[in-house]
Amino acid sequence: MKKMLCAAAAIGALSAAGFATTAAAQQAGDWSGAYVGGFAGYGWQADKDDLEGFAFDTNLDGSFTDTVRTGTGGNAFAPGVCDGTTLSPTLATACRGDQDGFEFGVKAGYDWQFGNIVMGLVGEAARTNVQDGVTAFSTTPAAYSMDRKLKGLLAARARVGYAAGDTLPYVTGGYAWGDIDRRFSTTNTANTFTATSDDKGAHGWQLGGGVEHKVTSDLSLGLEYLYTRLDDGDYTIRAAGGPAGGPFTATNAAGTDFRRTQEDFNVHSVRLGANYRF
Repeated sequence: MKKMLCAAAAIGALSAAGFATTAAAQQAGDWSGAYVGGFAGYGWQADKDDLEGFAFDTNLDGSFTDTVRTGTGGNAFAPGVCDGTTLSPTLATACRGDQDGFEFGVKAGYDWQFGNIVMGLVGEAARTNVQDGVTAFSTTPAAYSMDRKLKGLLAARARVGYAAGDTLPYVTGGYAWGDIDRRFSTTNTANTFTATSDDKGAHGWQLGGGVEHKVTSDLSLGLEYLYTRLDDGDYTIRAAGGPAGGPFTATNAAGTDFRRTQEDFNVHSVRLGANYRF
């Protein structure tokens, strides 16, 4: 949250600087036409991802609202969860936390200008490295970790801005697709675990804002904040085998399906960029 507030403050300060120049700078300027550019920045996890756990489907009816029970009827996952991943079978050992990461990419777009109002479309491709894991612990004891890494983003967004001379503050939003690498690991050696769904792509959307400032008639520099939400709810693991009537096969002999309770992969990004206009 502190990072997001700092990013918003920086964007606001840069916008204020542009509006506070001179009366001449309040003229519309010329922002119409095509442009290409590049950017680099930093991405991090949204805070609410820290609150997730596992959801179970013990009777394989497609509803992930069940509880895995021990032979005495207790909750087999009573020890709880931690944010991140670990090789330790007990919750007493701290998990390795989520990983933020740098990102970079390229973009191309086109703007149309109507007085001071600038409307445009932009497409971009980004390389990133944001990682998000969660680990659940059973009474066995054993650890079960699900980890996902966002490796790349493709986006197509609209943007609307107000041209104040050489400065253009704007808001932007649109479609996003993420390339996600998903992995599962466990210290449980009694059961077998198989991914029943492993679609590498995740669809979603982006929303944000920024400010762009021309340093020459063709070259502009910018600062941008983006919030990305990807729907990542399809990755499911099936636990099967093991002792007859064990926790994972007591309800259905074929096993138990489980997945993360946080289906959305939420990422904040702050970027610095440069655009060349034709």
